[in-house]
Amino acid sequence: MNNHPRCLILGLGYTAMRFAESLLDDGWEVAGTTRSPEKAGMLRERGLTVHVDAPPDFARVTHLLASAAPGDAGDPFLAAYGAAIRAAPLKWAGYLSTTGVYGDRDGGSVDETSELRPSSRRSERRVAAEAAWLKATPTAHIFRLPGIYGPGRNALEQVRGGRARRILKPGHRFSRIHVDDIATVLQASMARPRGGAIYNVTDDLPAESAEVLSFAADLLGVPPPPAVRFADADLSPMARSFYADNKTVRNALIKQELGVRLAYPTYREGLQALAAAYSAG
Repeated sequence: MNNHPRCLILGLGYTAMRFAESLLDDGWEVAGTTRSPEKAGMLRERGLTVHVDAPPDFARVTHLLASAAPGDAGDPFLAAYGAAIRAAPLKWAGYLSTTGVYGDRDGGSVDETSELRPSSRRSERRVAAEAAWLKATPTAHIFRLPGIYGPGRNALEQVRGGRARRILKPGHRFSRIHVDDIATVLQASMARPRGGAIYNVTDDLPAESAEVLSFAADLLGVPPPPAVRFADADLSPMARSFYADNKTVRNALIKQELGVRLAYPTYREGLQALAAAYSAG
C-alpha cells in the first residue's frame, strides 16, 4: 500500500466521498476528515483512514483535496492546517469551489477567464478562499462546481418524495454536474497537474429546473410536480439566492486540456442512469 500515492481529503462530504471511492477502486491510499464519529465508523469500513478529533498526518500526503464552504473567517482548513499544507510534499492540491463566483450574467456565458462578480456574501467568501488556496501552495487547482446530483441526491428523489415543485422562471437556466463526472475530472487533473489551473466542471446543457423535474417525472411514470411561478413560490432566502444568478458556464477546458469525456453530458443521461439503477435495485 505504501508504494501508492496517498491522498488526503479534507471534508468527507457527498462529492468528496464519491471521489474517495474512485481512488480506492484504483488502489490509492486515502485518508480524510469528518466531524461525525458515526460517519467515521462507516467510512473506515470502506477502507479509508478517517480523522475525527486528531489532526491528519500531512507527512506522506502527495495529493490533497479540500471540500468545505468557507466562513467569514476564511477557509477552515487553511486556518487550521495552513503551515502543514505548505510543508507537505504535495504533487497536486484541489479546492472545490462554485460557479457562483461568476455572479449574474443575465443568461450570458462565462469561462475560466471571465471576471469574477459574486452577487452574494456566500460567493464572495468563495472568491477569497480560491485566492487563499492559490497563494497557499503552488500545486493548487481550483474546480468550480454548479448544482451537483447523483445517487441519493437528484430530481428523481425529489419527485418520489413528493416535495418537488416546478418553479417557473422562464429563461433562467442552471448548470449541473453528476458527482461521478466530478471524480473523473479530479483524477484527470491529478494525472496532468498544472499548478494554478482553474476549471469549470459542468455538463453540456444548462436547463430550467422545471424542465429537469418534468423529465424526472416522466422517467418515473408519474405526473409532473405542481407548477408555481417564481414570484409566488415563497422560497427561503437561501433558495431564492440561487435564482439571483443566471449564466451559461462553458466547460471546454476540461475537455481540451484534461481530455475528459463526460459520462453524463446532460441531465437526461444522468437521470436515465439513476432511474435504471433504481429499477435494478
